[in-house]
Amino acid sequence: MSKDESWLFEISTKQKFFSLNLKEIWKYRDLLSLFVKRDIVTVYKQTVLGPLWFFIQPLFTSVVFTLIFNRIASIDTGFIPSFLFNLAGITIWNYFKICLTGTASTFRANASMFGKVYFPRFIVPLSKVISNLVKFGIQMIILAGFYAYYFLNGAQIALGWHTLLFPLYIVLMAVYGLGIGMIISTFTTKYRDLSILLTFSMQLLMYLSAVAYPMSEVSKKIPSYSWVIEFNPIAHLVEGFRYSLFGDEALYFDWLTLAVISFGGILLFLIGLVLFNRTEKTFIDTV
Repeated sequence: MSKDESWLFEISTKQKFFSLNLKEIWKYRDLLSLFVKRDIVTVYKQTVLGPLWFFIQPLFTSVVFTLIFNRIASIDTGFIPSFLFNLAGITIWNYFKICLTGTASTFRANASMFGKVYFPRFIVPLSKVISNLVKFGIQMIILAGFYAYYFLNGAQIALGWHTLLFPLYIVLMAVYGLGIGMIISTFTTKYRDLSILLTFSMQLLMYLSAVAYPMSEVSKKIPSYSWVIEFNPIAHLVEGFRYSLFGDEALYFDWLTLAVISFGGILLFLIGLVLFNRTEKTFIDTV
């Protein structure tokens, strides 16, 4: 190669400590778009009901939660209709869950492709977050429909300044899902049974994240164990997401808590990115 010529791309194992390499990701934007389409289309491609599962799952779960937690366990949701309360919690929880679980399997699910061709590896978890945002949007249409229904039928819910917090909570859920998912993905390359533990842990975490109840109910009924919920950032994100939609003063919201949770999400993302960048250099030998 002459002195006047230069390489279009240079592949190297040497990277910065916090390397996102956004310029290179932008060059591979077509591949990112392809991964997003793949994630959306293939999930329910060979199912009986297909994309209808996007609608069925949150509705069915909301009905079950309403019957068990609100009717049988008599959990009070204030002036917010219990079904709408549960649907909001399940919608935002589903987005966090599929972001985390999709990102956590990055190296194992794509090992054969990573071993054959080069592209920025971060594109894969990023595509999961974006494609899941499409699924989240579909479920938000359902939530918006029931929101309008209950509002027109006299429910004391309304949009206000708190609605401006809505996109922030979505971004924070994506950041937490992506950060924790990347951390877990680095360990599953060596310890495969962590994927089994993850499935169980997500079920447990859902019940510890105020998905089916307001945080105030925990303080009333089991105050000695309320700290478990209060120190769970995902619980605050679920509660805050509901606050952004309903503005109920009974729902816990605090600017300082929001700032701490935001800082924690960024920190988790940076830790996950460092581990992800280190693992992508050597994972092919252990996965």
